[in-house]
Amino acid sequence: MLTGSIVALVTPMRDNGDIDWVALDSLIEWHIESGTHGIVPMGTTGESATLDTDEHLQVIKRTIEVVAKRIPVIAGTGSNSTAEAIHQTQEAQGLGADACLLVTPYYNRPTQEGLYQHYKAISDATTVPIVLYNVPPRTGCDMQAETVARLANFSNIVGIKDACGDATRVSAIKSALTGAAQDDFFLLSGEDAQTLEMMTLGAAGTISVTANVLPELMSEFCASYLKGDHARAKILDTRLQPVHDALFVESSPTPTKWILSELGRMQGGIRLPLIPLSDQHHEQVRNAVTTAGAGK
Repeated sequence: MLTGSIVALVTPMRDNGDIDWVALDSLIEWHIESGTHGIVPMGTTGESATLDTDEHLQVIKRTIEVVAKRIPVIAGTGSNSTAEAIHQTQEAQGLGADACLLVTPYYNRPTQEGLYQHYKAISDATTVPIVLYNVPPRTGCDMQAETVARLANFSNIVGIKDACGDATRVSAIKSALTGAAQDDFFLLSGEDAQTLEMMTLGAAGTISVTANVLPELMSEFCASYLKGDHARAKILDTRLQPVHDALFVESSPTPTKWILSELGRMQGGIRLPLIPLSDQHHEQVRNAVTTAGAGK
């Protein structure tokens, strides 16, 4: 089971858009030193949509090599093409990923049965643990609890990152699970601002954007809740909420990459159609991160 604060890692880029491998290595080491519980390369926050397949797999490979089994690596391998998703998942499996995160097919808008058949095909073609990823605001389709429960019966479909915007989906999924999945299938928050509420309903942690900029704080927040210190978790959640808001004032990962550049962690490169953060949002993002990071 994957638990705690799992960072949806940005892909650092130079100002010309080239991947900055030195900065990537440095970010990974920072996360491990800061207590981050897992790393997702090539998720949405990693700009998977604008890296080609070779780059995509190179980032996964480099992350696995640098992490060197110190924490889990959950490779983003989803696609709106089932064949491409199978290919990327097989490649990540061969590279040694601990699990793969697969977003629901975007743009195609499949039915629930189409979603089931998509993930069934990937499960049948691989053995690596698969984490489903539901994010309707980005994909145009919403995987319902009943579909999740059907897929949870496959031995290598082990969990879901849910970002549907409704924290009570956790309860709906848990109620729909049957058999061994009732104990073994795990849920992770895909909405930083809702993580505390989702954990109160049974989520095991979060795949987090905010962990990119405040990894130690996000790690402490999740660990506090999971070890039963709910009061401390609530204090930290209150402190983090302005950061969650600030990191989505423009399309993610735009604000996150800007503040990481400001903090000297990487250059400010980002690929079109995303562009650097608008000047009007600089103060909000800077103040939110600085204030939360300076708290006790």
